[in-house]
Amino acid sequence: MNSYPSKLIENAVNEIAKLPGIGRKTALRLALHLLKSKEENTFSLTNALTDLRTQTRYCKQCHNISDEEICGICQSARRDRTLLCVVENIPDVMAIENTGQYFGQYHVLGGIISPMAGISPSDLHIDSLIERVQHNEIKEVILALSSTMEADTTSFYIQKKLKPLNVKISVIARGIPVGGELEYADEITLGRSIQGRISAE
Repeated sequence: MNSYPSKLIENAVNEIAKLPGIGRKTALRLALHLLKSKEENTFSLTNALTDLRTQTRYCKQCHNISDEEICGICQSARRDRTLLCVVENIPDVMAIENTGQYFGQYHVLGGIISPMAGISPSDLHIDSLIERVQHNEIKEVILALSSTMEADTTSFYIQKKLKPLNVKISVIARGIPVGGELEYADEITLGRSIQGRISAE
């Protein structure tokens, strides 16, 4: 049982320790750092976190984080509107963008199908994906999902839903190790996986 000199410190440590990858020792170091920092630095952090929580929006088209109703990628005339890359979550968009190898648009599912975790197709942005393909000029859908059993199940489900629409479906090449998360892949491997995508047929 940790002993803290102040209930305020203890409360701060408890909250900071809820963040992923942060243990109680690190949380205590961060809390003490914030306490020692200039007051305006701490307030800047709390204001930024409050704004993040209250003002963040999601693109109505692709479900990526956005400052506006439609995100910059969806609005950009320089992006290939015939190419749509389907990813699990927002960090995957950032990872693929960092490769500099992809110039199409995205669709963020918001997760993957996982009966064990109680996540069904209706919990994801699959219906809006089908609608986008039906009503836009999309010629190819790239399924850029992680190499896990749940991701493969999701991929298979999406392929089945897209089949009647006569759109080309491809998957990223397996430069990503089996069981690997897309957002943690290095940029070169991920870039090559996008460039070397193969037909899902």
